[in-house]
Amino acid sequence: MAIDLTRRTLLHLAGASSLNAAAVAAAQAEGTAGGGGPTFANRTPMRIGMVTLRVRDLDKVADYYRDAIGLTVMQRTPTSARLGSGGVALLDLERREGAAREARNAAGLYHTAFLMPTRKDLARWLVHAAKNRIPLSGFADHLVSESVYLDDPEGNGIEVYADRAPETWKWDAGSVAMATDQLDIDDLLALTDTHTTNYAKAPDNLRIGHMHLRVGDLERADRFYGGAIGFDPTRKRSGAAFLSSGRYHHHLGINVWQSAGAGPRDDTATGLAWFSLEVATQEILQAQTLRLRQAGAPATTIADGIETADPWGTKLRLIKV
Repeated sequence: MAIDLTRRTLLHLAGASSLNAAAVAAAQAEGTAGGGGPTFANRTPMRIGMVTLRVRDLDKVADYYRDAIGLTVMQRTPTSARLGSGGVALLDLERREGAAREARNAAGLYHTAFLMPTRKDLARWLVHAAKNRIPLSGFADHLVSESVYLDDPEGNGIEVYADRAPETWKWDAGSVAMATDQLDIDDLLALTDTHTTNYAKAPDNLRIGHMHLRVGDLERADRFYGGAIGFDPTRKRSGAAFLSSGRYHHHLGINVWQSAGAGPRDDTATGLAWFSLEVATQEILQAQTLRLRQAGAPATTIADGIETADPWGTKLRLIKV
């Protein structure tokens, strides 16, 4: 009975009347109607590091990522907040009080995807979301992973997910099978106690598994993130492409579902300021620098790496770790 009650609560939070409706909502969040854990996603030659967002209400947004996602506040000033998990910084927030809200049809952030270490951790977090009435926008089974979607108080998209074991992913000629199917919430919640929440904070091994960006043109984005940055394509479908390093299903999603033809981003508006890509060797970083310069893209030296920007001005820091 507790599982049914929690399921109904989750459906209510997602504004859905049924599991099927919730899958449709997640499909819309992914733009289609149609465990490896971080130990795999974050041991590849390149992987996502951290994200910086410009926000209008610093306190409200910082409290949300602390309370809803379970991140630990590592540092807080009147103008910024740094949050993370297990002592690892994952999210920087910069106060931009009075800044214009970035439009949904502009290039920029689609969602930041927080990867749970295990499926049980995802189940525990779902109970936490239900008990705390955290609004959700959908859930889905993507074959390679199980995902829940939501938005922070300023509309920045979030995915919370757990990977299935990489040996179960189905590859065909370099393309990995992914879908947006109905999430089996009952099976997921069977892993934990639904009577109470024991999710006091995010697991120490929570990391950002992937980033999903809005871009103005898929081919230009693919030339930049594939050709210049060095990600490999893993899947393409109408209006979207997915890329990764080391045969992860995707470290990066790019789409034009809302943003086709978008021009340069307004870097005074709210939204994604930059994200980092950690690289395993100096040789990878040197190759990236050379390809960026050959492509005519910016490549500014920073501590431990370089900073560049995609054709729409989304900044990316490439860091040797």
